[in-house]
Amino acid sequence: MSAHGHVDLGHTVAGWTGTAIALVGSAAAGAAVCASWTPGIWIGLAVVAAAGIVTWLLHLAGWGKPSGPRPEAQWDWRVRDTLAHAGHSDCLGCRLGGPRRGVAAAPAPRSAVARAKV
Repeated sequence: MSAHGHVDLGHTVAGWTGTAIALVGSAAAGAAVCASWTPGIWIGLAVVAAAGIVTWLLHLAGWGKPSGPRPEAQWDWRVRDTLAHAGHSDCLGCRLGGPRRGVAAAPAPRSAVARAKV
């Protein structure tokens, strides 16, 4: 058992890829700052922005995971999310993915009973 308990921390292909690309972009921008090379700073920042887009696209392709608890069989970072084509509920990225995903991923209205419990 880890220090975080028996939970899935959500490590995914989308997350690891985006982090690696952002790390490269940050290092390039930092090196450009040290070298006083202004175009290099902008190139590094563009790579960091591209990391966000790549992560989002991989999430939409099923290599990211929705938030919340998942079955233990899906905890490995190499497991593809087969339900991603419909969109994840409460996921801004899925709602930004287009109208079909947005409708599927829109949070369902809660009943009056459920609101009273909150």
